[in-house]
Amino acid sequence: MRRIRPGRPKKPKLAATIRKPRWPGGRTPKLPILRPSRSEPAYGRAEVEAAIADARKSHERLREAIDLLPQGIVFLDAEGRYILWNKKYAEIYGRSADLFKPGARLQDTIRIGVERGDYPDAIGREEEWLAERLARLYQPGERHEQKLADGRVVLIEERLTGDGGIIGLRVDITELKQREASFRLLFDSNPVPMIVCALDDERIVGVNDAAIEHYGYSRAEFQKLTIRSLQAFDSDPPWAGDRSNDERTARTWKHVKANGTLIDLAIYSRQLVYNDRPSVLLALMDITERKRAEARLAFLAQHDGLTGLPNRNLLRQQMDEILLHRRRSAGKVAVLMLGLDSFKSVNDTLGHGIGDKLLRGVAKRLRSTLREEDAIARLNSDEFAIVQTGLARPEDAVMLARRMLEAISEPFLLDGHSVVIGATIGIAMAPGDGDDAEKLLKNADMALSRAKTESRGTFAFFEAGMDARAQSRRRIETELREAIQNDVLRPYYQPLVDLSSGRITGFEALVRWPHPERGMISPAEFIPVAEETGLINALGGLMLRRACVDAAEWPGDVRVAVNLSPAQFRVGNLLSIVMDALRQSGLPAKRLELEITETLLLEKSSQVQATLHALRALGVRISMDDFGTGYSSLSYLRSFPFDKIKIDQSFVRDLAANPEAQAIIRSIVSLGKSLGVTITAEGVETEAELSCLRAEGCHEGQGFLFSRARPHAEIIELLRAQCEADAAVAGRAA
Repeated sequence: MRRIRPGRPKKPKLAATIRKPRWPGGRTPKLPILRPSRSEPAYGRAEVEAAIADARKSHERLREAIDLLPQGIVFLDAEGRYILWNKKYAEIYGRSADLFKPGARLQDTIRIGVERGDYPDAIGREEEWLAERLARLYQPGERHEQKLADGRVVLIEERLTGDGGIIGLRVDITELKQREASFRLLFDSNPVPMIVCALDDERIVGVNDAAIEHYGYSRAEFQKLTIRSLQAFDSDPPWAGDRSNDERTARTWKHVKANGTLIDLAIYSRQLVYNDRPSVLLALMDITERKRAEARLAFLAQHDGLTGLPNRNLLRQQMDEILLHRRRSAGKVAVLMLGLDSFKSVNDTLGHGIGDKLLRGVAKRLRSTLREEDAIARLNSDEFAIVQTGLARPEDAVMLARRMLEAISEPFLLDGHSVVIGATIGIAMAPGDGDDAEKLLKNADMALSRAKTESRGTFAFFEAGMDARAQSRRRIETELREAIQNDVLRPYYQPLVDLSSGRITGFEALVRWPHPERGMISPAEFIPVAEETGLINALGGLMLRRACVDAAEWPGDVRVAVNLSPAQFRVGNLLSIVMDALRQSGLPAKRLELEITETLLLEKSSQVQATLHALRALGVRISMDDFGTGYSSLSYLRSFPFDKIKIDQSFVRDLAANPEAQAIIRSIVSLGKSLGVTITAEGVETEAELSCLRAEGCHEGQGFLFSRARPHAEIIELLRAQCEADAAVAGRAA
């Protein structure tokens, strides 16, 4: 029979008889008898035995050496018979170790192992598997894996020696295969897109399903790409400059999807061996939406979300740069503070949606009036700041102010509504009015306040006296806060007189502030400050409680009237404050009148309406103050059933000489009678005015003709005098 030789294409016949080994059994081979040649001296027996001993020692050293190796190793002769093997080899094939004997054939041990089921891959195809295994035996340098019955996996590599023998290496790679299986499971099923790139040519050698779905390339298309093919910009790969095996901090990269979409990625890389190639694993975290959100947050941190204009923070930074340049160039800079006029009424009448569109339209028009080097910002609801650079004279700021006022005055067409709005501007100039951002903005704001007070729809420059007035206002705010906390403010009372009988029917409570240094401070000076700062809520609650306590000491037919600010309704606890004041004072609800103005009704808030109806349900009387000064007073009388209407003093002044005012008074009184509402005239100062009011049938009067506002102690005396007079009249009648 022919022996199997390396490299032959045909499989060996398993039943073939192989030549007997040169070294049968386990016996040490007999060494040939060395006979001296005629030219050499003959060796003696001692020399022969010494040579044999040396050979045995060399054999033992070789065995000891290969036993130290961590891999299994086996030596086979040219006929495939065992010559030598180490301990690790015997450990790897523990179930077959009893078959390993010098001279035994490898194919016999493998066949026995197949029959015993040592090789799971051979089950069902034993002869075919055995033929394939023996064919690999004579393929130089061929490596393959072998599964054992206990689940272990062995890596086999076999090489031919010069005399036709075989050296075989065995490595237990079970743990490595388990790690690879775990990696494969984690890799393939991971929801995070993952790519494996070869380190030598940067080609993509592996992708998971998540990467295929995310990028839009097929697996075959991926394998034609390099990692640079995915990068949006020509740059080094994500792992460049790091050849360690440790996981690195993520780098941010831009990649291109199959459809051309740019995405932002946070890429984590880790080097590994993939399919026997040094590679790098890339975990790709898509942070596109996060980057967009971060960019949006960064934008909103410095811009107004509604108009897209810079906000106050960014404006300060821009102003710092502009003012620094101004110092070097010695030019002028103007800061214009623009406030919209009657913007709140647009929100109230047309809704906040229209108001928002109006603000965007205003911002667009303002930008169109500016140069590229100028700056603009939205500071609050209806105020904008503009910084004009490179001015030669103040008149340049005047020209810009007029352009902006003209641009805004044009009607805005918003959702079918033609909206007309105006603006007022305050101007501060650098360096004269200040040379830092905060001071210029503050001074421009003070100029705006002055312009709004004197003449809306125009502009005004900052003047030094404005700062003094602003400081005075801040001082009033501070001292007013302390006065409220220390219960310094007091209600003064002005009588309400029945015009037919001349008797006092009630008093209006008017707040007074006795200042230890400045004397009595006028309400006109501190009430606007209280309303702007929110102190009006605490102030109004304090006056309401004191007025109820004082009125509880008056005769039972005398009422007290207390003014309410619109701000008190917005807080939401007015009803409970009124109920507490009535309960603590013991004053009947019918003796309390609450006066409101048309400004409150302009809000058309369901909360305001609900609060007014709840107060009236308590028995409290509701009075409309300053009637006739608004634009739609009559419509308010339909929206709520008032108990009293107070005619504004502007209609009462010089009433006797003003026929038009008399006609208005006559109409209001007639309206009041038809509605069953009490009509009270404010600001009565002369007998002529009183006569006209009586002639027109007005019910009540209030003014200096009857009495100025007095402290409570004087009111007690005034009521006592009225009681005595009533008693005297009753006595005479009896």
